[in-house]
Parts: sequence; C-alpha cells; structure tokens
Amino acid sequence: MNKELLKKSQSLIGLFILCLVISILSDKFLTGTNLWNVLRQISVNVCISVGMTLVILMAGIDLSVGSILAFSSVICAGLLKYGVALEPFGVHMGFTVLGAVLAALVVGTVFGLLNGWFITKFSVPPFVATLAMLTIARGATMLYSKGIPISNLGPSFEFIGSGWLLGIPVPVWISVIVVVLMIFITKKTSFGRHIYAIGGNEKAAFLSGINVNSVKLKVYGLAGTMAAIGGILVTSRLNSAQPNAGMSYELDSIAAVVIGGTSLSGGVGSVTGTVIGAIIIGVLNNGLVLLNVSPFWQQVVKGLVILLAVIIDNANKKKD
Repeated sequence: MNKELLKKSQSLIGLFILCLVISILSDKFLTGTNLWNVLRQISVNVCISVGMTLVILMAGIDLSVGSILAFSSVICAGLLKYGVALEPFGVHMGFTVLGAVLAALVVGTVFGLLNGWFITKFSVPPFVATLAMLTIARGATMLYSKGIPISNLGPSFEFIGSGWLLGIPVPVWISVIVVVLMIFITKKTSFGRHIYAIGGNEKAAFLSGINVNSVKLKVYGLAGTMAAIGGILVTSRLNSAQPNAGMSYELDSIAAVVIGGTSLSGGVGSVTGTVIGAIIIGVLNNGLVLLNVSPFWQQVVKGLVILLAVIIDNANKKKD
C-alpha cells in the first residue's frame, strides 16, 4: 500500500523538491508577486494540457495544439478589432468581446474535430494527422494575419488575461474551472470511462459496444477547444495576437502530461497529475529564469526532465 501511494505521489514529491531547491538558490522565488506570476503563466499550459491528457489517455497524440492556439487567437483578435466586412452587401459586422471569444472557441473546436475526422474516417495515424494540422493551422494563421500582430484590443478583453477577481488572477480562475470540469468528465461520466477503456484496449472497447470513433472525435474536438482557451488567455495577457504564438506549446503540454504520470501508451493517468506536471514545468521555467540560466540550457534541462519522467514511468511498468 505504501509503495502504491509513493508511486502515485512521485510528481508531487518532485514538485516539492524542485520548489525547495529553487527557494534555497533564489530569495525571489517564494515572494507573493512571483508565485502569482507563475500561476498566471502556467494557466495557459494547464488548459492545453488537460485537453492533451484526454488524447493521450486514449493512446493518441495531438501535435497541432500550438498552431490551433495561434489561429484561434488571431481570429479572436481580428474579429474584435476589425469585425467582418461583407463588401458585396455593403455590410460591416462588429464583434463584442463575448462574440469574438465564442468565435475563437468554435474555430478551435472545429480544427480539433477535423483532426478527429481525419483519424477516424481515413485511419490516418494521430501523429501524421495532427502534424499536418500543425502546418495547416499555422499557415492559416499567417494568411489571416498577414504575419502582422493584431494589437490594442481594449481593456475589457485585456482583463481576461491580466485582471484580478477576488484577489486571484482571472486566468487562474479560468484554468481552475477547466480542470474541475475535466476531472468531472474523466471521473464521473461514461464518456470518461470510455476514454480510459479505449486507451487500455481499443479492440476490447469496441467489442464491448463503445462507439470508439465517436469518442475519438469528441476528444480531439475538446483538445481543440482547450487550445483555443489557451489562445484567448495568451492574447488577452499580451493585449495582442502574435502570428508566431504557440510555438512549441504542444511540447510543453505533452511534457506536463508525461511528468504528471499519464502513460503515452494510454489507459493510465489523471487530470490532477497533469496539473502537477504543468506546475512543475512552470516552476522549472521560472526558477531557471530567476537563476539567470541561459535560454538554451533551459531547453536542455526541460528535455532531461521529460526523459527522466518517461524512464521512471517505464520502470514502474516493469515493476508492475
């Protein structure tokens, strides 16, 4: 029983040790301002990563979330600032903050559903389908924005990424709501149980009556929605949509999922573990900045941490 508890607590123990080491090396780490800053920064990765968790629990992968994030963000910013002009009819449609945000969520969801459709309808491997979507969405981002940032989106929109509510940053509230919703889905619904079943054994899940293709379609759609939420948070925090936003975000989200204990082979893991993994990534990034470590070395360290997490996961499987 103690060994099982220790195995489940590995990522939490790792987070504690990491925080302890950084706090010893830097007196700026445990300040209130810095800790809130860390939580605000990881909110984006938390939203993306919980969507990625569902995909990986199903033994899939999604390499397109960073590009979907970018396209959703420029759509949101473009509609908010410029609206839509229907020149043949002499009509110009303006968008409120709510309208632009909803449009971005729809765009992210549609791109996610397209991933699921290619995978289920044409039996394209998830790696290939989402790699193609990574390129498609990034190209669409550049076409729509013409490679130019869309800035000055107004204080109401900026509040989403930079505001405070009841003494807590708004992005933290949003990420908490997303996490609670995803925990409920995975733990308390038949849809969540079907995700685990497909990741454990897809053929057995199909034979037991689960509509595997439908579940996959919904999961990839949700992953796209989560990427869009991340895009909205990034854009509102900067008050600007950057065409190159989301670069390598898919790697950070996969890292958070793996470090949090979700198996890349599917069927094992949790949203809670992913949140801890995202916090570890955020604390590591913040600590390396505070310690004035070169950005190039930061990438090396992050890669080593991911590799260590996979090695530990494989070692645990062999013990089982």
